[in-house]
Amino acid sequence: MTGRDGSAAARGSPGDRDKRPRRQHERRPVELPVIIEDAANRVRGKVRFDSHDLSVGGAFLRSDLLFEVGEQVRVDFSLPDGHRIHARGRVVRVSRERDGGQVPGMGIEFIALTDPEREAVRAFIARG
Repeated sequence: MTGRDGSAAARGSPGDRDKRPRRQHERRPVELPVIIEDAANRVRGKVRFDSHDLSVGGAFLRSDLLFEVGEQVRVDFSLPDGHRIHARGRVVRVSRERDGGQVPGMGIEFIALTDPEREAVRAFIARG
Protein backbone atom coordinates (compact mmCIF):
# COMPACT_ATOMS: atom_id res chain seq x y z
CA MET A 1 0.00 0.00 0.00
CA THR A 2 1.31 3.47 -0.78
CA GLY A 3 0.53 6.91 0.49
CA ARG A 4 -0.66 9.82 -1.68
CA ASP A 5 2.89 10.80 -2.43
CA GLY A 6 3.75 7.28 -3.68
CA SER A 7 5.77 6.38 -0.62
CA ALA A 8 5.04 3.30 1.44
CA ALA A 9 2.16 3.90 3.83
CA ALA A 10 3.11 4.35 7.44
CA ARG A 11 3.03 1.02 9.18
CA GLY A 12 4.34 2.17 12.51
CA SER A 13 7.57 1.19 14.16
CA PRO A 14 7.95 -2.22 15.78
CA GLY A 15 7.51 -0.54 19.17
CA ASP A 16 4.16 0.87 18.06
CA ARG A 17 2.79 -2.59 17.37
CA ASP A 18 3.19 -3.69 20.94
CA LYS A 19 1.32 -1.18 23.08
CA ARG A 20 1.79 -3.10 26.35
CA PRO A 21 3.56 -0.99 28.96
CA ARG A 22 7.19 -1.86 29.53
CA ARG A 23 8.12 -3.16 32.98
CA GLN A 24 9.63 -0.51 35.17
CA HIS A 25 11.40 -3.04 37.43
CA GLU A 26 13.22 -6.29 36.75
CA ARG A 27 11.09 -9.30 37.70
CA ARG A 28 12.17 -12.65 39.04
CA PRO A 29 10.10 -15.82 38.79
CA VAL A 30 9.61 -17.13 42.32
CA GLU A 31 7.12 -19.22 44.22
CA LEU A 32 6.51 -17.86 47.71
CA PRO A 33 3.49 -18.09 49.99
CA VAL A 34 1.93 -14.62 50.28
CA ILE A 35 -0.74 -13.55 52.77
CA ILE A 36 -3.18 -10.90 51.54
CA GLU A 37 -5.70 -8.86 53.51
CA ASP A 38 -7.96 -6.32 51.89
CA ALA A 39 -7.20 -2.87 53.24
CA ALA A 40 -10.92 -2.06 53.59
CA ASN A 41 -11.42 -5.13 55.83
CA ARG A 42 -14.30 -6.39 53.68
CA VAL A 43 -12.86 -9.92 53.66
CA ARG A 44 -12.69 -11.62 57.04
CA GLY A 45 -9.30 -13.11 57.76
CA LYS A 46 -6.28 -13.51 55.58
CA VAL A 47 -6.02 -15.22 52.20
CA ARG A 48 -2.94 -17.22 51.18
CA PHE A 49 -1.72 -16.91 47.59
CA ASP A 50 1.38 -18.18 45.80
CA SER A 51 3.53 -15.70 43.95
CA HIS A 52 4.39 -16.19 40.30
CA ASP A 53 6.98 -13.44 40.07
CA LEU A 54 8.33 -10.59 42.17
CA SER A 55 9.96 -7.20 41.62
CA VAL A 56 10.75 -4.16 43.72
CA GLY A 57 7.57 -2.63 42.29
CA GLY A 58 5.18 -5.49 42.98
CA ALA A 59 4.26 -9.12 42.44
CA PHE A 60 1.98 -11.32 40.39
CA LEU A 61 -0.01 -13.71 42.58
CA ARG A 62 -1.48 -16.91 41.09
CA SER A 63 -5.05 -17.60 42.10
CA ASP A 64 -8.60 -18.15 40.92
CA LEU A 65 -9.77 -16.00 43.86
CA LEU A 66 -9.26 -12.43 42.69
CA PHE A 67 -9.66 -8.95 44.08
CA GLU A 68 -10.81 -6.16 41.77
CA VAL A 69 -8.49 -3.74 39.98
CA GLY A 70 -7.96 -0.68 42.17
CA GLU A 71 -8.50 -2.46 45.51
CA GLN A 72 -5.86 -1.81 48.13
CA VAL A 73 -4.41 -4.77 50.02
CA ARG A 74 -1.90 -5.59 52.73
CA VAL A 75 0.77 -8.02 51.56
CA ASP A 76 2.89 -10.17 53.88
CA PHE A 77 5.59 -12.66 52.80
CA SER A 78 9.08 -13.87 53.62
CA LEU A 79 11.95 -13.98 51.17
CA PRO A 80 13.99 -17.22 51.07
CA ASP A 81 16.77 -15.49 53.05
CA GLY A 82 14.33 -14.83 55.92
CA HIS A 83 13.60 -11.13 55.32
CA ARG A 84 9.96 -10.48 56.22
CA ILE A 85 8.09 -8.10 53.88
CA HIS A 86 4.98 -6.20 55.02
CA ALA A 87 3.73 -3.90 52.27
CA ARG A 88 0.63 -2.07 51.16
CA GLY A 89 -0.33 -2.68 47.59
CA ARG A 90 -2.93 -2.01 44.93
CA VAL A 91 -4.37 -4.50 42.46
CA VAL A 92 -3.37 -3.23 39.02
CA ARG A 93 -4.13 -6.21 36.81
CA VAL A 94 -6.39 -9.25 36.95
CA SER A 95 -6.03 -12.28 34.69
CA ARG A 96 -8.94 -14.69 34.68
CA GLU A 97 -7.86 -16.69 31.63
CA ARG A 98 -6.20 -20.08 31.76
CA ASP A 99 -5.70 -20.43 28.03
CA GLY A 100 -3.28 -18.57 25.85
CA GLY A 101 -0.48 -19.24 28.30
CA GLN A 102 -1.79 -16.76 30.86
CA VAL A 103 -1.79 -17.72 34.50
CA PRO A 104 -4.94 -16.76 36.42
CA GLY A 105 -4.10 -14.29 39.16
CA MET A 106 -3.54 -10.64 39.89
CA GLY A 107 -0.78 -8.08 39.62
CA ILE A 108 -0.10 -6.16 42.83
CA GLU A 109 1.79 -2.87 42.76
CA PHE A 110 3.59 -2.09 46.03
CA ILE A 111 2.52 1.39 47.14
CA ALA A 112 4.14 1.35 50.59
CA LEU A 113 7.38 -0.53 51.18
CA THR A 114 10.03 0.51 53.70
CA ASP A 115 13.55 1.22 52.44
CA PRO A 116 14.99 -1.90 54.18
CA GLU A 117 12.21 -4.05 52.65
CA ARG A 118 12.79 -2.54 49.21
CA GLU A 119 16.53 -3.20 49.52
CA ALA A 120 15.91 -6.82 50.63
CA VAL A 121 13.68 -7.42 47.59
CA ARG A 122 16.23 -5.69 45.30
CA ALA A 123 19.06 -7.91 46.66
CA PHE A 124 16.91 -11.02 46.23
CA ILE A 125 16.14 -10.11 42.60
CA ALA A 126 19.83 -9.35 41.91
CA ARG A 127 20.91 -12.78 43.17
CA GLY A 128 18.75 -14.22 40.37
